[in-house]
Amino acid sequence: MSAAWNATRIPDQHGRTAIVTGANSGIGYVTARELARAGARVVFACRSEARGSAAVEQAQKEVPGAEAEFAPLDLGDLASVREFAEAWRGRTLDLLVNNAGVMALPRTHTTDGFETQFGVNHLAHFALTGLLLPSLLAAPAPRVVTVSSAMHALANIDIGDLNSEKKYSKWIAYGRSKTANLLFTHELARRATGAGTALVAAAAHPGYAATSLQTRGARMEGRKGAERIFELANRIIAQPAEDGALPTLRAATAPDVRPDDFYGPRVLMTRGAPAKSWRAPWTLDDTAGERLWAASEQLTGVTYGSVLKG
Repeated sequence: MSAAWNATRIPDQHGRTAIVTGANSGIGYVTARELARAGARVVFACRSEARGSAAVEQAQKEVPGAEAEFAPLDLGDLASVREFAEAWRGRTLDLLVNNAGVMALPRTHTTDGFETQFGVNHLAHFALTGLLLPSLLAAPAPRVVTVSSAMHALANIDIGDLNSEKKYSKWIAYGRSKTANLLFTHELARRATGAGTALVAAAAHPGYAATSLQTRGARMEGRKGAERIFELANRIIAQPAEDGALPTLRAATAPDVRPDDFYGPRVLMTRGAPAKSWRAPWTLDDTAGERLWAASEQLTGVTYGSVLKG
């Protein structure tokens, strides 16, 4: 029986270039650092220049000689997404890790007026992937990994109410955004394979990993008690970010990953070595994937062109 998959099993990444969104902390930081350790040139795509640059500096301390750089990217603003992609024009991209996300926030909106969880977690990454598609397809073995969550099981998307305008529940909205991540992966994999491209679209989730994601919503609402409970749970129950990043790293680098694979911790979807994960059946619905894709193109103004037509 083979040993459990861990970061030492990441294949050599020399000669490959990766972008990791939200790489300044948590599983995003670990993902970016370990890709750099394996030899990849890694772009830490983050909203905050101070935090992003500090993360690059820390990674270079932990991995001497790491090829790492910061690039500004605000997923709450599609203009920022377009600027980031425009700066990348003409360059090849081997790996895009759509990692950044927000969870269980009080009702807020992105710069473009989208409900924040749907806008940041799904729409911005849909737009980013589409705008970077020419750079990805120029690579010999391109891969897109989108980070979802076991909490996608909370809710299917409501195609008629993608921005939760009828009724807002922060946890249902989060579940819908994570379902959207998986439907996007499903449809991207279907289109990329159907078009005969080498692009592999896969997904991952970290299980219950200790990051700042859990406490942000409570902090925004001023609920100090809830914030302390989340902090305590992170210390006692959650696995460390080092382990939470492993499903992403496996999906991003393992040679046996196939289109539309979904990786997560093997023990009750919460902790342990990464393995193929259960997913709700609605995340494998071709019709839902097509409808979400069409709506996402309309909302963001980003189309994937003739190469990946449905």
